[in-house]
Amino acid sequence: MGVLMSRRQTVEKVQKVSLAVSAFKDGLREQPSTRRRAEAGDTRRGTLEQEVQEGEEEASAGPSQPEESSASKAAWERLRDGRGVEPEEFDRANRFTPPAFIRPKRELHDDEPPDISLEPREQVLNDEMCEICEVWTAESLFPCRVCSRVYHDGCLRRMGYLQNDSAVEVTETAHTETGWSCYYCDNLNLLLTEEEMFSLMETLRHCKIIPETCLTLDDFLHYKHLVHKQQFERPMAEAQEEQAALQFSALDPDKKGHIEWHDFLSHESIQLLQKLRPQNALLRLLTAKERERARAAFLALDQDGDGFIREGECRRARHGWFRKHQKEMPSCSVSISHVGPMSESSPASSGSSKSQKTPAAAEQEEARPVDWASFLRENVAYILAARPNSAALHLQPPPA
Repeated sequence: MGVLMSRRQTVEKVQKVSLAVSAFKDGLREQPSTRRRAEAGDTRRGTLEQEVQEGEEEASAGPSQPEESSASKAAWERLRDGRGVEPEEFDRANRFTPPAFIRPKRELHDDEPPDISLEPREQVLNDEMCEICEVWTAESLFPCRVCSRVYHDGCLRRMGYLQNDSAVEVTETAHTETGWSCYYCDNLNLLLTEEEMFSLMETLRHCKIIPETCLTLDDFLHYKHLVHKQQFERPMAEAQEEQAALQFSALDPDKKGHIEWHDFLSHESIQLLQKLRPQNALLRLLTAKERERARAAFLALDQDGDGFIREGECRRARHGWFRKHQKEMPSCSVSISHVGPMSESSPASSGSSKSQKTPAAAEQEEARPVDWASFLRENVAYILAARPNSAALHLQPPPA
């Protein structure tokens, strides 16, 4: 999993840079051509300021020019690096610098089956100090529902991650069963490695998708058609187009007529993970909290305690991960979390063939026994897709 640079590491790095700058300045004072070099530095500084000003003017002019604007290039760079708003866009007097994200790397053992047993249960503990300021203040810390990190609301505000409605959501849900995901766990795109991110960016470029923009239904369907034709070398079938339209609706819960960029990116990220990584590698992405939530769901469904549940119960459990949508869709009696789309190669996509089976075959499949290991494998993608705080369903489950 990715590494989050701590505040202490950031301060140490800044101190080292400051020392290097001081030594450089001392060296300049000892040389006779100081004035000439200072004038050259002023000239260079003026050139940089002109370039920055020209870049801002180019960004405000829009994408009408043949070449990519500086704003568009910056958006692609943020997409590549998994970054949000740049530090220079913050008010430095009142805000912290956002942390540096490092994309994860695949390990040799990632494809091996992980040891995730049903018993014994894991002890889940949160960190004691705020992830940002590294100060302990007891009950005023807000825990992430996915990882063990905790935060002060003031620290989140100064970093720009807590604004308006999101501040109310954190305050109201962080200490409830629904919970709140921190800025790291909320971004599914940060689960991708550099190679996987490059693959996604190439696909977006090929389909002429502009980063950080909203997509309408026509945009979304056009993108899906291009991706399907590129992957399978044949047009998308009518049933698949209907599935894509349903996915768009799931990504637009407020019925605004478009889907937000971060929801679209989370949707594409989880689909790419399903496509490129085996289920064992996905299982290794689960945190202790997510594993414990899955255990609680399985044990609640296993009423007789024989270690098996029915296929129908397993399928309904996929809807249970959508915590914010319990009233809108059928789910099992166990509360879990929330999620959005489905790749054609996904195991869950096979649920669409259920309506074509005879009643006897459907009833037989409904009663198929499912053990703990199978339950976890079939639900892992939905558990991961349930991380974002958005109300959008980033991995649409098949009908229960």
